[in-house]
Amino acid sequence: MAAIDTGTQDLLADLDSGVLTLTLNRPEARNAMSGAMTAALADQLAKAELDPEVKVVVVTGAGKGFCAGGDVKGMDESNQGGGGASIDAAIHRQRVNQRATAGRLFKMPKPTLAALPGPAAGAGLSLALACDMRIMASSAILTTAFARVGFSGDYGGAYFLTQLVGSAKARELYYLSERVSAEEALRLGLANWVVAPEELAAKAREVALRLAGGPTVAYRYMKENLNRAMSGEVDDCLDLEATHHVHCGQTDDHKEAARAFVEKREPVFTGR
Repeated sequence: MAAIDTGTQDLLADLDSGVLTLTLNRPEARNAMSGAMTAALADQLAKAELDPEVKVVVVTGAGKGFCAGGDVKGMDESNQGGGGASIDAAIHRQRVNQRATAGRLFKMPKPTLAALPGPAAGAGLSLALACDMRIMASSAILTTAFARVGFSGDYGGAYFLTQLVGSAKARELYYLSERVSAEEALRLGLANWVVAPEELAAKAREVALRLAGGPTVAYRYMKENLNRAMSGEVDDCLDLEATHHVHCGQTDDHKEAARAFVEKREPVFTGR
């Protein structure tokens, strides 16, 4: 395991066997997002997208929580102080931050996985939903939380939640900000697995290693196909699938998998 210097203790990072684990690390604040954490997360994701050694990204939280979202205490102090930047500058900064974090988790051509040891709220929930899949400890909960602090929501939560559960349920969860248990999240399709808290790390590693050892090129195009299918027209999706499918047929990974199928063994993928 190789620890990575992120420039701040608010975000820990390590790379092991192709798995980049990013740990939101403010347990005393339920891993609420600080400016340093957000900047470091954006930086690490940008590097991970281009690093051939990174096959899969896992986002998790230190201690008993995943991420409480924005730092409401810090917001209150800023409000009391009157703030500094103009509204236009603030909007631009927010847009850049969102695209560099939640947006990149969703769009980067590598599998992304969120492992939730505890609550994911507000923007923290949005970050979890931006990932391709989610593993929750049975004690974890989800909540949009925005209505409780007079916010409309950020970091793509409205988009991701609507895609996963439909418009009516997404509106209910946003307007009422009720808590969703791990079991209910599994039923709704917000979680892919629910495990005992003490089994979370092992399950996350199991899934991550499976992805890290998978066909990298095929995963890249699967993700693009699936993302385009969320809003694309059917002929566009068919054409894109055809292009990607034929391309994958030329890869070493496909040829190895076909050979392994005939030989009745597990394929060994190389990402080429």
